[in-house]
Amino acid sequence: MKSTTRRTLAAVVTGVAAAVGAAAAPAAAVGTVPVPVPLEGAEKALNMELPSLSGEIPLPKPGKPDGPQFVAGRLLPARTVPQLPVTGGLPGAGLRAPVPHILGTDFDHVGAEVPASDLRTLSPGLSVDAPLTRPNPDHLGLPDTKLPQAGILAPVLQTVPGANLGMGPGL
Repeated sequence: MKSTTRRTLAAVVTGVAAAVGAAAAPAAAVGTVPVPVPLEGAEKALNMELPSLSGEIPLPKPGKPDGPQFVAGRLLPARTVPQLPVTGGLPGAGLRAPVPHILGTDFDHVGAEVPASDLRTLSPGLSVDAPLTRPNPDHLGLPDTKLPQAGILAPVLQTVPGANLGMGPGL
């Protein structure tokens, strides 16, 4: 096989591998970043089993806000300052620690796992209306006055956290 043919074949294989990897990346994308805490060196130096600790940091993702909406009878649209949705998660953590044989020989490790949980938020918003009404044909097309209106759209925070606690041999 000529060197030109080998280079062309290598380029095609590389291109196909890159395309497959790019297509698989979004499917494998995770909303958290793992954070391991390396304690192996201390375990070897102290010649004993130390607790293992790890964490997960969520990646926030901004969403698309619902824009202002026209409402009949008002000069200004509803939701003048719209709420911005942000999704992400609460951080997660995992802990596994050796314990002395308090409850017998079968229970020598304890573990706690707090998985990262989804979090949905909406920022505060504002809805205001002008102190004037729409043009009134009875007053030669001039608007009437009214009390101004202002409303604050409350922020929203939704999540369902959870945790697992376990004890067993070599957990």
